[in-house]
Amino acid sequence: MAKLRYRRDDLIASHEFARPHEAAGYRLHGGFDAAGDYVSPRVKNRWPAVQAWSAALEARGWPLLDATTSLLKLPNYPNVDQERLLLGAGFRQFLWNSLTVTGVIEARGKQLALFDAPDMQSIVVEDVADTALGHLGQGLFEAHGWDEGGGDARTPDLGAHDQMWFAVRDTVFGKDAYPLPEVPENISRPEAAARELPDLPPGFEALIKMLMNVLLIEVRAESFFAFCCAVFRDPANFADRRAATEQAARIVERIRQDEQIHVAYLRVALSELRSFTLKTVNGGSRPGAEILDPLWDQMIDWHGRRERELARERVRVEVGRQVIATLGETKGRAFLNAFDALGEPVKEPA
Repeated sequence: MAKLRYRRDDLIASHEFARPHEAAGYRLHGGFDAAGDYVSPRVKNRWPAVQAWSAALEARGWPLLDATTSLLKLPNYPNVDQERLLLGAGFRQFLWNSLTVTGVIEARGKQLALFDAPDMQSIVVEDVADTALGHLGQGLFEAHGWDEGGGDARTPDLGAHDQMWFAVRDTVFGKDAYPLPEVPENISRPEAAARELPDLPPGFEALIKMLMNVLLIEVRAESFFAFCCAVFRDPANFADRRAATEQAARIVERIRQDEQIHVAYLRVALSELRSFTLKTVNGGSRPGAEILDPLWDQMIDWHGRRERELARERVRVEVGRQVIATLGETKGRAFLNAFDALGEPVKEPA
């Protein structure tokens, strides 16, 4: 029988690396095995654990939630063709800004390592000891937070995804190519503060919303990984820096590999929660799926459609502003028409 119960030290353990991970002057987490393949940090036991919990859930007859980019109703904006047009015309700051903002937001993920997870057993009727849900505060949150923003006491000098994205940026553009952009304060669903699960105590509602938001942000990230790799490997882009952009794509793929465990454990934990009976604040109980599914559908609509529509409009405004300022009204409008023709229509600002 597969092992289902783990200690904290098990879930934060890493493999032995034959060679450390360094890029663009950054000393980074993870490393390389004897064959030269990249190995993610802290997955020595996390992957076997998540795979065992997933198999146990499915053996009980419960499917895993869909957590793929099929949930996203709109593609990355700008898309690969639009980015090629921007880069070819010398508008490189948009991509530099995106890479910088991504690194800053990744650094915020370190807070997960400091999160004091409540005891899920207190709201679940069934035993959670042998589940991902029962291990959130036993190493899963810590490992996730350290993956994103660093801070592992065992390797405090190594950068995490925050610095990996800066390494991608610096490899392609150089560290100080442009001024630092403004970074959004919050990328989660705006309704997060409102009470939407009144059957559950507020603290557990907040935790469930966080799990859903983080999972769907990871799904959105997969779309950005694919976009970056396609842009960097397009021979029409950065013709004078092909070796550098290939190296940048490889760093993105390492981040992408690291993130797979995050999607996997969050997916199984939320799927387990759906399968259980949840204790309600009035002393009763309800099926987890009955409580969670309406909120999950709203989360999908926000992250897969509404947020992407709003982001497209914001980016289009900034693209229009810079293009007109650089090319002038006549040439700028012609460029923007060509830009818009390569993607889905975006509502022009009033």
